[in-house]
Order: sequence, then C-alpha cells, then structure tokens
Amino acid sequence: MASSLICSETQSRVSSVLNRDIKQFGKKFMFDCNEETCWNSDQGDSQWVLLDFPQPVKVSEVKLQFQGGFSAKTCRLEGKNGDFVRLSQFYPEDNNCLQISSLNIYIFPIQEAPTVEKVKILFENSTDFFGRIIVYSLDILGEKTS
Repeated sequence: MASSLICSETQSRVSSVLNRDIKQFGKKFMFDCNEETCWNSDQGDSQWVLLDFPQPVKVSEVKLQFQGGFSAKTCRLEGKNGDFVRLSQFYPEDNNCLQISSLNIYIFPIQEAPTVEKVKILFENSTDFFGRIIVYSLDILGEKTS
C-alpha cells in the first residue's frame, strides 16, 4: 500500500518565494500540515518544486492543494535516477466551484513509475496572470525501495 514518501530527511527546493519572504511563504509550509500556511512562488512561468529523497522511491500518486486562482494549468512530474525523465503530465482545474476555503485539492495517480531518487514537479503555467503558484500542501505517495 502506498504511503507518504516525504519525511524529515527529504530535502526540498523551490524555484522562487514571493518577495523572497521565506518566513511567511517558504517551502516548508507545504509540509507543515497547517491549512493556514502555504508556499507562494514569485511571479514568472515554469515554477517548480524539487524533492530529494533519502533513499530510492517509486512514486504512485501526487497530492496537491492549491489556492483558487493561483493553481497550475499544466504540471509535469519528472523523476531522476541519473538524468531527469518525464513520469507524468497532469492538468489541474481551476474551476472556482465551491470548495473548502476556496482551495483546489487534486490527487493524480502515476502509472508504472520507475525507481527514482529525486522528483521535480514543474508548474508550466498558472491561472494567475503573473504566473504565481500557491500550494498549501504537497504529498508524494508511493513505496521506498532499496
């Protein structure tokens, strides 16, 4: 059964932080289980999140929670075990339907992913005019391999 692959030893990097204000909008807020905090990217196309796992993993699912109006239109999941390879392409919706706190929650299954050491999620474009992305939570599910 798939479980969360993100642990205290998982290292993360992001493309940018709004106004470089990591105390208020830093990457750590995607993983703190607090629905009032978030990672907020600065403006620009192709924002991304990179996760470096402490051991090789097989990804089976990606869970993302965006702020309505600041979600990605197109996402590409890449994995690295040597070179980065495309694992999946997915398309979140920003339909402004009634949602809890106007947050968009998405679960994307990944079919037959290879074993990887790093995962990169590229938010290729945003529903925001300036290209900002706001993520309240991110989780990668799968299994650890040796």
